[in-house]
Amino acid sequence: MKQFDVIIIGSGIAALQLANKLTKDLNVIILTKEELTSGNSYLAQGGVAAAVAPNDDPYLHYLDTLEAGAHHNDPEAVKEMTKKAPELINGLWQSGCRFDDDGKGKLLLGMEGAHSKNRIVHSGGDETGKHLVEFLIERLEANISIEVSTFVYELVLNKEKTRCMGAKAKLPDGTNEIYMAPHVVLATGGCGQVFAFTSNAETASGDGIALAYRAGAELADMEFVQFHPTLLYVAGKTHGLISEAVRGEGAVLVTAEGKRIMEGIHPLKDLAPRHIVSQTIYDYSRKGIHVFLDLSSIPNFGSRFPTVSKLCRDHGINIENELIPVVPGSHFIMGGVKTDLQGRTSIRGLYAIGEVACSGIHGANRLASNSLLEGMFIGGKLADWINSYRANRVDSNDIHIPEKNFYNGELPEPEILKLSMMNRTGIVRTKELLTIQAEWLSQFHLEKWLDATIDYLSASTVNRLFMYITASLITSSALERTESRGGHFRKDYPIEDNANWMKKQIIQQRINKKDEKDESNQTSLVARTIFY
Repeated sequence: MKQFDVIIIGSGIAALQLANKLTKDLNVIILTKEELTSGNSYLAQGGVAAAVAPNDDPYLHYLDTLEAGAHHNDPEAVKEMTKKAPELINGLWQSGCRFDDDGKGKLLLGMEGAHSKNRIVHSGGDETGKHLVEFLIERLEANISIEVSTFVYELVLNKEKTRCMGAKAKLPDGTNEIYMAPHVVLATGGCGQVFAFTSNAETASGDGIALAYRAGAELADMEFVQFHPTLLYVAGKTHGLISEAVRGEGAVLVTAEGKRIMEGIHPLKDLAPRHIVSQTIYDYSRKGIHVFLDLSSIPNFGSRFPTVSKLCRDHGINIENELIPVVPGSHFIMGGVKTDLQGRTSIRGLYAIGEVACSGIHGANRLASNSLLEGMFIGGKLADWINSYRANRVDSNDIHIPEKNFYNGELPEPEILKLSMMNRTGIVRTKELLTIQAEWLSQFHLEKWLDATIDYLSASTVNRLFMYITASLITSSALERTESRGGHFRKDYPIEDNANWMKKQIIQQRINKKDEKDESNQTSLVARTIFY
């Protein structure tokens, strides 16, 4: 058992921002599933949105964020983040982080979908995430320990199960370890790997969502999944992201015959909000019509987009004279562990930041290049809160030790689960398909797995369990919301229903609470909705 002041689970932009902003007298440990650079933040091709141009204003950024989020956002949270964005960029710039400029100290600002101004700050063209992560890693100081290939599989609660006190993890040698701290932070990223087509890193399998849910924390908006319109599609498989910045520089979506598919669909055409572009491509694919990106209008593409260019070359696409075949894929989940703007969850001592969290900023659909921004913004906010709130070391004698409950049931095979989620809980949803998926998932007995002792399971089996839990939560939430909004599109309920659905869905596991009619103390699921 190891004692720390702060445990950070994950190593993306939110985690690293938090670690760097914590005071140096705190004993901090970062636990990461694989390597420090194995997550989505490092892969992020897009930039950071910030109203730094003379003709821009944070209020315009705020309005664009609300519009993209289908006005399901927390307006005050959005206003605070967009106001803070220029300061965050300038702070990084002054600290030595390099952003793309014109050689005279003026930032080059790109355009992306649903933005009204050029406000996307890049570093290394389409390598912004890589550069930011490396910059923040270099600045980590001696008070921060790092353990890689350490898979956190369970949160440690107090005896009353009202406070988080630590985390259990599986080490590379197969043994388990317990880490204790008064502050435990989930920064585990998203869950794109529960879908067959995804831009996400292999590590993004919903770990933090499942950890929080099993511990009894509140989740919100799990039905809102953003599907990025343009993943490279070769030989029936997706192979990586084609950044939205490519369309921002003039690339257009076309059929093999050259028909521009976004004409007449939306006033912003190829830069319409992502759910609209994804649904349009999906409609074509369902008719057996392939969709491509035409890059012919972009000069010097190879030097401007080195990551995309290499991705295409590696898969046999000649960017000089070929169209790039694309399909939509899972990219970002707007829902997650419900938090406030400091990252605090419904369980004391447990925090969530980055994509694993639902802070209310992204609403029903995240605005392009707001993800790195939100990670830095709330990572800094949480650091300020922890720095001002000095907590005593936790008492290991107060740990809740659950009764042993060995369950040997089956779990769905990952590839089958991913394909079923893509086909039934994917871009276009219906009650029929969602019901089929929910019934298929139910045969693996979620309620039994939630109550199971999993210390003895291998890391790979726990990873499958976390994917299954996350997929079940997304499906049940999508079935419940009988409207279309942002990243949630129901073909049988195709319009926004503001009269009945301007509210969040809160999901929480009720653990071992006796029902008046049921003395068995069985674990049950609770889903409720609240007005936002």
